[in-house]
Amino acid sequence: MLVCVLGCFLAAMASARAAPAPEDRYVAAREAAIKTLKPLYDGGKAEAASADDTARADLEAQMRAILGPLAFPGYGPGKLNLDALYGSDQGFGMLDGLRFDADTGVNGEPSGTGKDDKYVAPKAHILVTTQTLFGRWLRAHKDWWDKGVKNVPQQIGAALRDESFYTQAISTDAAVVSFADLPLAKPAGATQVYGMLAARTQSEIPDAADEVFVSALAGDKVYVVYGAIAPPVRIAACSTIRPDYNKKAEDANEALQQKRISQKAYDKLGNLIQQGEDAFKRCFAPLASKEPTFAEAQKQAQAMLQTAVGK
Repeated sequence: MLVCVLGCFLAAMASARAAPAPEDRYVAAREAAIKTLKPLYDGGKAEAASADDTARADLEAQMRAILGPLAFPGYGPGKLNLDALYGSDQGFGMLDGLRFDADTGVNGEPSGTGKDDKYVAPKAHILVTTQTLFGRWLRAHKDWWDKGVKNVPQQIGAALRDESFYTQAISTDAAVVSFADLPLAKPAGATQVYGMLAARTQSEIPDAADEVFVSALAGDKVYVVYGAIAPPVRIAACSTIRPDYNKKAEDANEALQQKRISQKAYDKLGNLIQQGEDAFKRCFAPLASKEPTFAEAQKQAQAMLQTAVGK
């Protein structure tokens, strides 16, 4: 009997060692899907779209099992956060997790595509993942961007405070620009909270911050909450800085073209447009909290956080 019990115990241990953990299975399935889909998309195969849908459905089901039951008032069911499984598509490499979209848009109208085929963007989103999946994602993104471009920090706390994380994890079609920290009250179940006043851009930095990004660590999960705010936070005292630098850049370029200054003298001026953007951000951050709209943004961000994590 002792031999039988010992044998059963050893067999169970071997089985446990052989069975991969749910997160390992998810990552393996994701990598397998990426590998399978690449030649289909590269070759323009008709079955690529259906194979993509099948892979995404499987990954989403696995992610639901990993995270357990989740629901947030005012938000729809969670969807896989990955926008793409094909490396050449925009949205490839986003953070693994489930994203819950608000049921309404900024003006209170139902979000999504209506009967008139008009799309209304959700006013806010809640992205949930585990700390271990987050850590895996960070390691995979250590050198995600080209050499010489700042990548995401490798510590979770530092990453959640860095605009590059939000650009790579949730917003690959536009860069997230941090304007100022947004102090928030930490919910009872959270061990770490960070708020950021921000905007997105595909070219120049916007003149005002019209979004908030909030992150929290609670239990074994990471929550990233983000959405539009109204009214935006704008600082008149900073608005003239960039036009001045842009004018200097135009004048310098004209002087170079007309040979009134040498290439060496022009190069010594540096990137005047970038200098203007940096100066604008330095002006904005310390003055933001003095604006009445900052307190309203803070209030809206706190409400988003409480919806995701609780009070």
